[in-house]
This record gives sequence, structure tokens and C-alpha cells, in this order.
Amino acid sequence: MRVDLFDFDLPPENIALRPASPRDSARLLLVPGDGAMQDRIVRDLPSLLRAGDVLVFNDTKVIPAQLEGVRGQAKVGATLHKRQGLRQWQAFLRNAKRVREGDRIDFGAGVTAIAGARDEDGGVTLDFEGEEPVEVLLERAGRMPLPPYIASKRPTDARDRSDYQTMFAREDGAVAAPTAALHFTPELMAAIAQAGIGTETLTLHVGAGTFLPVKADDTDDHRMHAEWGRIDAATADRLNAVHAAGGRLIAVGTTSLRLLESAAGEDGLVRAFADETRIFITPGYRFRVVDGLMTNFHLPKSTLFMLVSALMGRDRMQAVYAHAVATGYRFYSYGDSSLLLPGQRE
Repeated sequence: MRVDLFDFDLPPENIALRPASPRDSARLLLVPGDGAMQDRIVRDLPSLLRAGDVLVFNDTKVIPAQLEGVRGQAKVGATLHKRQGLRQWQAFLRNAKRVREGDRIDFGAGVTAIAGARDEDGGVTLDFEGEEPVEVLLERAGRMPLPPYIASKRPTDARDRSDYQTMFAREDGAVAAPTAALHFTPELMAAIAQAGIGTETLTLHVGAGTFLPVKADDTDDHRMHAEWGRIDAATADRLNAVHAAGGRLIAVGTTSLRLLESAAGEDGLVRAFADETRIFITPGYRFRVVDGLMTNFHLPKSTLFMLVSALMGRDRMQAVYAHAVATGYRFYSYGDSSLLLPGQRE
């Protein structure tokens, strides 16, 4: 499909630079498969789902994966995006033309790395020197990797260390937050449990490729970046039991949805999964296991707007986003949310 079919006008004032406070006070646009949209707030979520439904969260934890360094006299920026080994990460480099294989980059605070070969995704392998775990080095020299549409408007600060982390964050490895889950609070989780709605967690380490624009003119020519995910066998069994009992699986965030669909077979059953996924969901995709999606509002012409268009229909989502823009919903990572419920799966 043509990428320009997924374009829309977004005024810059609709882009959120800080999250709502408290988190569950953010707006929530309910979008049923048929029927009218409803303007609600995240705190209403328990009343919008049914007892027996299960919300599926991503427990990945964002690491301070952005580094600023020098190679000789040249300034070099690095955003780590995928672990390759104990001390080796793939990274996207700013000013990459000034870096050759074998060059040492000094990131300050005693953190240095040797540049390796370029990879098929356009990144560079970095081998960190010394004996300390890379996570310790990043705590010393790194900063939170805010999305470019926020970082271009204000500097990263101390608040972002907590603001850009979900309450479910357990597994180190993401360089972008699963932002739909930023809206959840302990109080909201208690209300969800009281309503008879279950919860499960899985892990997908979100990579920096999620921020990259689609440069192709046709979706067939776009290559997704690989991201590593895991669903254990016990979790897969519980997820399958939800459907067997007549409940719905509601993915909290596109990362949870993409991993669930990667782990599901044609028979609609979730299997244990521990691998990379490059799944690219566009209109025409047949969803195997996911019954609904809670997600923030995405960029024009992005792979994530294509994903929600696959779930609900492109014309429907263009109307949804037009409503969101016109009524002042806040977009992107720190913005408001939507609850997409397409109806009965085939």
C-alpha cells in the first residue's frame, strides 16, 4: 500500500511534552468497532472492559541508552538499540561518517567503546571496554532516550528518569518505553482487579528503530527493525485459557500486540516465544489472537498508525485521529490514549 495513505495533519501544539499528572487522569478515546466514539479518561478503563478480559502489559525497562562522546575532535552521538553480547550493543550513531571500524569513542565518565562493523539495519556495533556491566556504564554516562519529537523541543531532565518508565518495568533492555502503560497507577490496577479484569506481562525490548521514519513510498518496500521478545510457556497457557473461557485479550501498547501476534499460530493459540521479531502489521493482516488494543496516538505515516489502521480500518482511524486533533487530544509518548475494540475476531 502507498505510505501516503497513512498521512494526516497534526498541529505541533497537539504533541505532549510532559505526561498527565496523575498518570491515569489522561484522556482516553473509546473506539468501538461499530458505534460512536466516546471521550473518556483512563481512570474509566475498568468500566469499559468486561470481567474475564485480560490486559497484557510489556514489562521491559528503559535503559539510559543515549550517549554523547568524541572520536578525536569529532562529536559523536550514540543511541543503543539492541544487545549483541555481554559488552556489545548495536547503536545508531549521529555523525557516523566520522567513525570507522576500530575507532575508539570516548563517552566521558570513564566510558569508552570500540566501533565495529556496520549492520544491515544501518547501525554500528559498539564493544564497550573495561570490566563493568554495560548497564553500570550507562547509569554513569547515559541519559534517557526521549523520542526525537520531544527531545527536539526540550532537553531531557531528571523528571524523565521516572516519567519515561512504566510501573511494570522489570527487564532491562528497552530504548523506548511501551508508552500506553505509562497511564497506569497502583490505584487504577486495584480498580481493574476489583472489576474482575485480569493482567499478564510479557517482555519486548523496544528498539530505537521504532522512531525511524518510513522512507519507502510503498509499505512492501519497508523493512522493520528486529526487536527481541519473550513469552514463557506458563504465560502462553494462561493467555490461551482466557479465550477458552470467553474472555478477551487486550494488548496494552503496540509492543504487546506485536509480540502476541508474533507468538500466535494460525490456530489462534499463543506459544512460548523467545526470539527476535520483525512483524510489520498493515491493513489486510488477519489478527490471530488480540481482541483489542489500548494505545497512544501515533505519528503520521508511521508503522504504528498502519498497525491501528489494520486493526480498525484505515478510514475509521483517519476519522478517529481527525476527532482527536480537533478536540485537543495530546499525541505521542507522553500524550493521551485510545481504546480500540474492533469486535468479534473471526
